[in-house]
Amino acid sequence: MKKPEFVYVTYIETTPEKLWDALTQSEFTRQYWFDTELKSDWQVGSPLALVMSGQTTDTGKILEADRPRRLSYTFKHEADPEMRKEPATKVVFTLEQHGNIVKLTVTHEGFGAGSKLLDGISKGWPAILSGLKSLLETGKAAAIPLAALGIDGTE
Repeated sequence: MKKPEFVYVTYIETTPEKLWDALTQSEFTRQYWFDTELKSDWQVGSPLALVMSGQTTDTGKILEADRPRRLSYTFKHEADPEMRKEPATKVVFTLEQHGNIVKLTVTHEGFGAGSKLLDGISKGWPAILSGLKSLLETGKAAAIPLAALGIDGTE
């Protein structure tokens, strides 16, 4: 039986190179990802850490880095004690240029049945990607309060 997965598709008026930079450079991610820095050298096999307001919330390993077309990494939640017990999952970003827009497909997979993490990322990814789209198209990320996500433990 296939494990549950999360898929999100959005279309962003930008270039694949600018979108790649926004996905991998902390100067951008801090603006749309709730003050999160992504720490990695983006080489296959290298570690990844997501650091939100000084706290490491998630860790992983780079699985694929084909700039500016495809990026994937493992994703292990570290902050919430319940979610920390869940196995690492996999995130894949696929960037496809179509004229002056880029189709961004985010797939997050490998969740166990009843995964609390799947519930959390299903609320988090749409907000993060909305902020990313706003940042690249207008120069300013939408200010989405964490409380709007409806995730337990956020205010």
